[in-house]
Amino acid sequence: MLDISNPDVTVSSEGNNIIVALVGMPGAGKSEVSRIFEQSQFTKIRFGDITDEEVKKRGLPLNEENERIARELLRREHGMAAYAMLNLARIETSLKSTDVVIDGLYSWEEFKFLKDKFRSALHTVAVWAPPSQRYKRLTGRSVRPLTQEQAQARDFAEIENVNKGGPIAMADYVIKNDTYLESLIEQTKCIIRSLR
Repeated sequence: MLDISNPDVTVSSEGNNIIVALVGMPGAGKSEVSRIFEQSQFTKIRFGDITDEEVKKRGLPLNEENERIARELLRREHGMAAYAMLNLARIETSLKSTDVVIDGLYSWEEFKFLKDKFRSALHTVAVWAPPSQRYKRLTGRSVRPLTQEQAQARDFAEIENVNKGGPIAMADYVIKNDTYLESLIEQTKCIIRSLR
């Protein structure tokens, strides 16, 4: 893991566009970090869009239960690397002209799939916050709020069934999101500077 407190640290992408995959538990702040990357001219690809499309295709309302069912069906059909595989064309097309940020890489298998495909162009950023803070954010959000029990159940399911811990453990950078928004913004901008 690189020390983001040193803005002089650089990562070579050998002149090619890069991919930054954001990893972390629900409510950690990945969407906020992805917005900062977008403001720095990264094209955002949200892996969860595939889930939303699947739920809508089945004519169901977007809620935690239907999203979980859709995620499980997609992984049963395509394997644990499903979201990386299903988003591969979007990633490759965007990468031809711009840097890419992936909002929400989940499984170890997705991580390995993308690492095998893109090698040194892929960088992972883990966004971390303690469970108590994450659950408070998830219960208070306006879009798809969760109860504390739902939030904890989702944590357990993602760790136990989706192999989410591996990509977090292998992150190239870690953003600690347990204080102020200004700190999150500065940590993210420091990572962007180091990558470019």
